[in-house]
Amino acid sequence: MRSKIISIGDELLIGQIVNTNAAFLGEKLFSIGIPAEKVIVIGDEEKILLNELKDSVTNYDVTIITGGLGPTHDDITKPTLVKFFEDELITDEKVLEHVKNIFASRNIAMPEVNAGQALVPKNSEVIWNHSGTAPGIWIEKHNKIIIAMPGVPHEMKAMINEILLSKICTKFESKLNEVHIQKTLLTTGLGESTLNEKLGDIKELIGDSKLAFLPSTEGVRLRINVTSDSKKDAEQKLDEIESKIRIKAGDYIYGINNESMEFVIGDLLRCNKQTLSIAESCTGGEISSRIVSVAGSSDYYFGGVCSYSNKEKVKILRVKEEILEKFGAVSKETAIEMAEGVRKLMDTDFALSTTGIAGPTGGSAEKAVGLVWIGFSSKSKSYAVNFLFGEKRDIIIGRASMRALDILRRELLGLEIKY
Repeated sequence: MRSKIISIGDELLIGQIVNTNAAFLGEKLFSIGIPAEKVIVIGDEEKILLNELKDSVTNYDVTIITGGLGPTHDDITKPTLVKFFEDELITDEKVLEHVKNIFASRNIAMPEVNAGQALVPKNSEVIWNHSGTAPGIWIEKHNKIIIAMPGVPHEMKAMINEILLSKICTKFESKLNEVHIQKTLLTTGLGESTLNEKLGDIKELIGDSKLAFLPSTEGVRLRINVTSDSKKDAEQKLDEIESKIRIKAGDYIYGINNESMEFVIGDLLRCNKQTLSIAESCTGGEISSRIVSVAGSSDYYFGGVCSYSNKEKVKILRVKEEILEKFGAVSKETAIEMAEGVRKLMDTDFALSTTGIAGPTGGSAEKAVGLVWIGFSSKSKSYAVNFLFGEKRDIIIGRASMRALDILRRELLGLEIKY
């Protein structure tokens, strides 16, 4: 079974919008045993889409198109499908009523152009869009399926999860003989090449399965893909591979799949009924922002101080002026006092601090751009660790935030601080 994804929109080609739809669809198609073999992004051009449709009905069992279903002149998907399949557009009265009701519920007069969203190819099946005005379209020809959906991510995702995955599986039930499953192990603290060395002989590790290294500025994701004739066998293979990787990568693995570091930490703090506060200088509130992005973080996060200036470090965090004068703001001593100061101020079990030179200016021979001190404080100990995170401001801030959170994770789990 073969599948293909087509994302339509000039905004995708010029980088105005990131193509998250294709990533979501690729994951979903893989999960039902019809992995995507081709993902393509095209502009709002009829000729290009016609060529891709010809390729789709020739080579792929399922093609999913996102985008181009809106009511304006540059939305080409429906007219191009009609042209390719020699069909015609007709008004679906139920869809038209749905569109009118959406505008009425918002107390907005419906523009006449929106009535065009109820036009669908005559020889297609409408896929209901509960979240928006543009319906999806299902077309079958020569046992090949073409599915068109809106490009709005939350609308597309709802249609896939609620309707289309099960519909595709039912259609190809007799042909879906293989089971495809995957799991992603999330690591931080090791670069891609170092992690690869730790894992050793990859072929010996995974056999006929697949292992992908997906590096970022914050860590490396290890995605395991397993294919088998049965779900039980596939799950057993995946478990064996995961166990081998965990033995070799150890405590550098902090989570799985879509878990974030802040989610993992929040879970630990909540389970232990412990609390956290944060003092940030060079990261400018980034760590606090990540912590509060997790629902329910008020259970364990008491607050933070963004003390960018020395004046605020002294006034709010009680960093001693003589410490700043002798060692400077970017120093072990200041990082420790910041962490201790915010912990006492907020009366929490743990505290983190960051102070550094995020650049691009401000560095010196003694203290280069990218130097960051990360402080930790609990009721039993305080310390700070220094890092060099490169020369790009956004990368420095991202890496410093992730490393600070990983230090906290290791403390919560009683693991060695390997930095």
